[in-house]
Amino acid sequence: MKPTKISELLVLTGVAAVATWILIRVFYGSMPPIPVYAGASLYLAAIAEVILAFVIRSRIKGSQIGDGYRQLHPIAAARALALAKASVLVGSATTGVWIGALVYLIPQRSVLKAAAEDTPGAWVGLGAAIALVAAALWLEHCCKTPEDTPDEPAH
Repeated sequence: MKPTKISELLVLTGVAAVATWILIRVFYGSMPPIPVYAGASLYLAAIAEVILAFVIRSRIKGSQIGDGYRQLHPIAAARALALAKASVLVGSATTGVWIGALVYLIPQRSVLKAAAEDTPGAWVGLGAAIALVAAALWLEHCCKTPEDTPDEPAH
């Protein structure tokens, strides 16, 4: 599987940001308030992925790959890689959503009381989304197989 391209993530983030800004601009008056904890659940996913990344990394470095006790099963590594790929896309799209929200909210804070109250929740969500992207990219990196060492020539 090919590594995730940062350029693709930036495009996804940009599209989500523009779409969110347009939607919020049109529908902000009928939207519910953004609580501070709205995006915080992504922090839990990011923490779980970082822990998983360190476990996988240590097992791969220790050549503990197989189906025995305390070994990393290859299917588990493939599932972790699929989780990382999905999470990086979700995190990038969510980053764009929170950026789009903040682009609308920040200038409106002095005009709309609701915008001032919604801004902290958007910042928390943005931080969580960025943390998820970073954790997912780290997990993806940790799922790489170690480079094969060339065979030593016979003496």
